[in-house]
Amino acid sequence: MRSESDSATDQVFKALADDTRRRLLDRLHERSGQTLGQLCEHIDMRRQSVTQHLAVLEAANLVATVRRGREKLHYLNPVPLHDIQERWIDKFERPRLRVLNEVKRRAEEAMADKPTFVYVTYIASTPEGVWDALTDAGLTAAYWGHSNVSDWRPGSRWEHVRTDGSGVADVVGTVVESERPTRLVTTWAAPGEEGQPERHSRVTFEIRPHADIVRLTVVHEDLADEGALAEVSQGWPAVLSNLKSLLETGRTLPQEPWLVPSG
Repeated sequence: MRSESDSATDQVFKALADDTRRRLLDRLHERSGQTLGQLCEHIDMRRQSVTQHLAVLEAANLVATVRRGREKLHYLNPVPLHDIQERWIDKFERPRLRVLNEVKRRAEEAMADKPTFVYVTYIASTPEGVWDALTDAGLTAAYWGHSNVSDWRPGSRWEHVRTDGSGVADVVGTVVESERPTRLVTTWAAPGEEGQPERHSRVTFEIRPHADIVRLTVVHEDLADEGALAEVSQGWPAVLSNLKSLLETGRTLPQEPWLVPSG
């Protein structure tokens, strides 16, 4: 019997089999967060046809979309490609390919200003349940190792406070938008950088029903440099996997995933 993982992998391979869809992914790799019009500038094809190709990429979870006012922005979601790499490539050529990939990644990121990280996950919960898991101090303490503390009103301060009893906040910021249970936007800064807005990053949580489950999109933008991007690229998947486990099973993962050495 085929697993859900195999079915998802089939969708990814099917999406990648088309040259137009591969070119769309190339465009988003060059610059993520493009509108349909911007993508159409590089594709000799009618907008309706490009829209259909983007729908296939979204269904395969290779592209994530975020609404900004009246615009719909498209982001490359690297998670399915990473899964395929782990399953089909890394185990055969792991050391050499990782070195080459790191060289390539550093060269590409060095040319980009203010990199953006986008992550999409699907959770068997309700939008309200996911919202509470992101904003309730007790729940965030259970799966994140920190308590997110705020009244979550636009303009209010929020803090990411350690759970060791010290009361120390490792991240502080401002609530920019708060629309329970669908959208939360916050700024992020180190405690000593609150008065330096040019050093703040921005995190957007989009929570949307997806059939009987929830699609959670996390966009972390205005990151300082490639080092910050590398850090959040490891941190967010670990935190959100723990959140997903808590909401779906009532338990966090056996060990905090950010403490497990990558291998």
